[in-house]
Amino acid sequence: MTRFLIALAALIAACSPAPPAPAEAPPPGSQIAVFAGGCFWSAEKAFESVRGVSSVVSGFAGGTVANPTYAQVVRGGTGHREAIQVTFDPNVVSYRALVDRFWRTIDPTDPGGAFCDRGPSYETAVFATAEQRPAANASRAAAERALGQSFTTPVIAAARFWPAGNEHQDYARRNPGRYEAYRIGCRRSPALRRVWGDAAVE
Repeated sequence: MTRFLIALAALIAACSPAPPAPAEAPPPGSQIAVFAGGCFWSAEKAFESVRGVSSVVSGFAGGTVANPTYAQVVRGGTGHREAIQVTFDPNVVSYRALVDRFWRTIDPTDPGGAFCDRGPSYETAVFATAEQRPAANASRAAAERALGQSFTTPVIAAARFWPAGNEHQDYARRNPGRYEAYRIGCRRSPALRRVWGDAAVE
């Protein structure tokens, strides 16, 4: 709820929500990974500094409504989860390495959302293509062993990804004060450390 109020204030302050930016052609030889990690501001921040990642886009995946808005997804009923689309160079960083990192950005034992963000739109998941699924499942099994607990976060079939409006892209970098207020209010750091200890990724 804290995050929603911060986002709502930011949207009201703008004349109108910015439409999604036109999709840029990925660099030659690059690949795509899609993760639903709860708050897409935080998920984006956790991957944009990874060597070999050329872009991280916040958006929505897994639903039934074309080109959904943030308000529609948060209100519920579209079937989408907040997600990020990670474009990466597989010669620099592997898909498996990205999935390994993903588990440590969330509490994969929580079926109802992510930290203070609750409800279906914040439920976590790995969206994997048929080619990615073996690596994603192997990563999940290894992370379960490392944590010593069963995960509720699923590996599910890849779905259409829809970018969110420009006001949500690079949010932590462009709005550090608002993002810090959300992160601290959500108690994201201590919650991650309780799950993963020093292996937690923010």
